[in-house]
Amino acid sequence: MNAEQQRLEQLEWKRWGSYVSDRQWGTVREDYSANGDAWNYTTHDMARSRAWRWGEEGIAGISDDKQLLCFALALWNKRDPIIKERFFGLTNQQGNHGEDVKELYYYLDATPTHSYMKMLYKYPQQEFPYEWLVQENGRRSRLEEEFELLDTGLFNEDKYFDVLVEYAKTGPDDILVKITIHNRGPETASLHVLPTAWFRNTWSWGRQDYKPVLYQVDDNAIGIKHKDVAVSFLYYEEKANALFCENETNTLRLYNYDNKHPYPKDGIADHLIHGKDSVNPTMEGTKAAIDFDIVVPARQSHTIRLRLCDHKTATPFNDFDKLFEERVREADSYYDHLQHTIKDADEKLVHRQAIAGMLWNKQFYSYKVQQWLDGDPAMPPPPAERLKGRNADWRQVNNEHILSVPDKWEFPWYAAWDLGFHCVTLGMVDPDFAKHQLQLLTEEWYMQPAGMLPAYEWALGDVNPPIHAGAVYRVFRQDARAKGKKDYDFLESLFHKLLINFTWWVNRKDRQGSNIFEGGFLGLDNIGVFDRSAPLPEGVTAEQADATSWMASYALNMLHISLELSTHNKAYTGMATKFFEHFLYIAGAMASMGRGNTGLWDEEDEFFYDQIRVQNKSITKLKVRSMVGLIPLFAVEVITEETLQNNPVFAERMQWFLDHRPDLALLVSRWYEDGKGDVHLLGLLRGYRMKRLLSRMLDETEFLSDYGIRSLSKKHGEHPYSIHVNGGELKVQYVPGESDSGMYGGNSNWRGPIWMQMNFLIIESLRKYHFYYSDDFKIEYPTASGQYMTLKEVGTELANRLLKIFLKDGQGRRAVFGNNEKLQQDPHFKDHILFYEYFHGDSGKGLGASHQTGWTGLIANLIIMKNS
Repeated sequence: MNAEQQRLEQLEWKRWGSYVSDRQWGTVREDYSANGDAWNYTTHDMARSRAWRWGEEGIAGISDDKQLLCFALALWNKRDPIIKERFFGLTNQQGNHGEDVKELYYYLDATPTHSYMKMLYKYPQQEFPYEWLVQENGRRSRLEEEFELLDTGLFNEDKYFDVLVEYAKTGPDDILVKITIHNRGPETASLHVLPTAWFRNTWSWGRQDYKPVLYQVDDNAIGIKHKDVAVSFLYYEEKANALFCENETNTLRLYNYDNKHPYPKDGIADHLIHGKDSVNPTMEGTKAAIDFDIVVPARQSHTIRLRLCDHKTATPFNDFDKLFEERVREADSYYDHLQHTIKDADEKLVHRQAIAGMLWNKQFYSYKVQQWLDGDPAMPPPPAERLKGRNADWRQVNNEHILSVPDKWEFPWYAAWDLGFHCVTLGMVDPDFAKHQLQLLTEEWYMQPAGMLPAYEWALGDVNPPIHAGAVYRVFRQDARAKGKKDYDFLESLFHKLLINFTWWVNRKDRQGSNIFEGGFLGLDNIGVFDRSAPLPEGVTAEQADATSWMASYALNMLHISLELSTHNKAYTGMATKFFEHFLYIAGAMASMGRGNTGLWDEEDEFFYDQIRVQNKSITKLKVRSMVGLIPLFAVEVITEETLQNNPVFAERMQWFLDHRPDLALLVSRWYEDGKGDVHLLGLLRGYRMKRLLSRMLDETEFLSDYGIRSLSKKHGEHPYSIHVNGGELKVQYVPGESDSGMYGGNSNWRGPIWMQMNFLIIESLRKYHFYYSDDFKIEYPTASGQYMTLKEVGTELANRLLKIFLKDGQGRRAVFGNNEKLQQDPHFKDHILFYEYFHGDSGKGLGASHQTGWTGLIANLIIMKNS
């Protein structure tokens, strides 16, 4: 094993990591309003003056795994009205496409133990355009593009600093910090660089009163005293001024009543910018910044070295460069091993930055709903309305863990179905962490007693697709490959918890007992004609192709896990039979729900649609040709003859069921015919329907883009789907870019763009179908092209289209950057990749949240898949 793989076996090496959020303001946790208006209750303007209750934010921030001590970067270019301590962005109401960070920063490198990390922040030398960004985006309509920081022209003449922040651990609690400031401009420029250490405020809320302290030791060291933190010194090499204040709210500024503490949280900024006596002259506090007032010549750089250390030393920087170089070499060695099958240098770059983004987007997440509802003893009680408001029925939620989040600015909280995909990527580099994430979701302090998994903090009760059994089995296999042995304890414990969740779905989302499921919005936000989370009128039921298909897939994943566990413990054979039968009942329900009705399949259009049933009689199909109708592809598994021979009791019970229910057996693709190599196929789609569905999906006039599968057929551009409800018209139209709908805040769009996680599942499903049908089965790709390929080859071609989003084309351009010439051509931009939430359906340009939106990390899996 290489050095990083050895460190992965020592849990203490992950004690420190990139666990500080990019945004704490505007979150549900910090919202104590009566009306649940989180975006306005705490704002970016308030953030510099308010002590947070539940977590901390910063630029390039790190902390221990309990987030007791934090370290991050602050900057001041001597022109801004405030210190740059946190990333700026628009709230949901301010952005013409919802909330959006308006900064330039990149997560460039990381190892899974955080033994080495690197990120880049680009800071303008002119005044940061806070008001301009707010006003211009506020002026623009949903039909216009967002106004970004680069659009201001502040970077046109390269008058900016590239601030490179690197961390290298010499031990679990000994961290070297290197900050390199590059002046990219044509003139000498100066700025204040303010590395900052502070304690999360755990003492002001009336639950415990222990208060740690930071204090000046000598001219080049700050002492750190906390009973539960091993790090005890912050050393800095250059002469600089240490400034101290308290991590306490400036109540005078925010609420116009006197401060209990004379040196509140924003004291360092007020002292530096306004010359106030707002720092502690006794050189101690719970927040401290080291002020390096530096001058950087044109096109030159300046490096600052620091060390967070668990022991006192007279020579903290003696071997600094040697140790740093060693960690960089070890990181290179780790990735050389991980990427040994990848030959293309650009693919290696994209793969490494995708993994780095996944690792940087770990976050300490604390949200204890009962305490949040009740308020803290030392604080004013929350408004009574909150006891009947958001998340009031999720009192069991007691979260305080390191979690993988989608994007630490845009989504600084976990999301259940996102996390399942994150784990598939994280399982490649740290299967133990991936396993732990999946376990956490099903713990009693996350999952409701009835079995529902929490969705995300804005609405813990929203229903996300049940993809977790599939994620569990994938991570189980990744872990077995990495360690050479199978962790049956993990698989068994998760199976029991998922069984509770499966039962919740059956009891709550199949109220008619018809095996056709409702589900709600299922994470697909505005994909439908109306808000699928909203309650329907009395007597009206939504029967969803995607909810039903997800449940069919869930049943197959649970079947697969049952069969795996039965090789370890024969008691699970009965569960395998249960899920086999459950899958067939769902398949039967999707195919036909009564005489003269073809179920959710539409024979004329040869596509699956949602439908509305009124008083259990009249049925209206909602003929939106969307990703909803492709999700039935995901419900597919292959069972080998070897598996049946190893589980004779299951094979016997299965055959009995098939003999007694031939009507259901016929619904499963060619079950009675052996495939190549004695394999059997379980899938919602028979050969004919699969071909017809794939014909739609692979049609370049419908779903197939140059950059993957769109979420809505392009034909809805000229032919929108509309329905008249209560005298009004509801319409769904193909929109390849940002949403023109305000549904779900207007910051998400399933009406045209390409989504990485859905494409990943499509590719995976095609490979499963190929395993059964083999190379003899070919389909036309693209539709009407006259070219025929195997299903595996089609999957590879789809993966190549997705890779075209990020990789350089023949002209050296990356589709993800769109038409921005600075990003495409500038040597200091063109190889720094952003991993967006979704991608333009026609051009591949990145859209939505921008900084490693977790499931987009699946591009790393696709690169490995392509090269294996």
